[in-house]
Amino acid sequence: SMNILRKYWVAAIFVLAGMWQSCSDDDGYSIGDIASDWVTVRVEGEGVYSFTGDTWGTMFPAANGIWNYSLVEGQRAFLVFNPLFDNYYGYDVGIKAEQIYPFLTKAVEDLTPENEDEYADHPAYLENLWIGGGYLNVIFTQKRPLQYKHRVSLVKRADQPDIADDGYIHLEYRYNTYGDTLGGLNLNPGVVCYNLNTLPLDKAKGIKLKVNEAYYGEHILTFDNMNEPVPDDAKHLYDAGKEVKVQ
Repeated sequence: SMNILRKYWVAAIFVLAGMWQSCSDDDGYSIGDIASDWVTVRVEGEGVYSFTGDTWGTMFPAANGIWNYSLVEGQRAFLVFNPLFDNYYGYDVGIKAEQIYPFLTKAVEDLTPENEDEYADHPAYLENLWIGGGYLNVIFTQKRPLQYKHRVSLVKRADQPDIADDGYIHLEYRYNTYGDTLGGLNLNPGVVCYNLNTLPLDKAKGIKLKVNEAYYGEHILTFDNMNEPVPDDAKHLYDAGKEVKVQ
């Protein structure tokens, strides 16, 4: 993961959950064991969801969790859960879902001369980026106040081949503030996950991502590992992205 980006990490951005898995190998799981993972939502039926965790694998709610909103297929989220059973009816683990924090989840979009202005290229505050679970996962911060919904996009130039001559897939991270006032040091946390399923990841050496960073300017981030484990600083993500207005 791009830990170099965290030189300007703001310690108070995320609140630690402070309650993580504490199960004993001998006893299996107990009702008090709490774990967490970055997951992809799978819609099994109306109001019934299973999850594919980047760390835990496939998870099915053996005991139902109830939320006040609907989740959609392929949505990324941070899931806090109680692991109950291993090898549960064809799933890696049966769980009781405790809390879920859905993340903004988007596709890779085509960049053309016609829509270039729409995506803009304003300087972004990027904290950590890694590829896991088939997604580019991005933790960022945004200055406030936020009058408008900002736009965060992962784009590929439509006139370029899927894989460039150097063997890499070339993408760009684009940020549009819509001319919003960016005042003070009041930084707000956010998360966005980009589904990479439209890209030939298995045929490429990796991804080269062009970014325009507020602190470092324009440069290229290279991802050679197409399935990194969840970085340590993302394992205790809690309540992330609730206040950030992005689209």
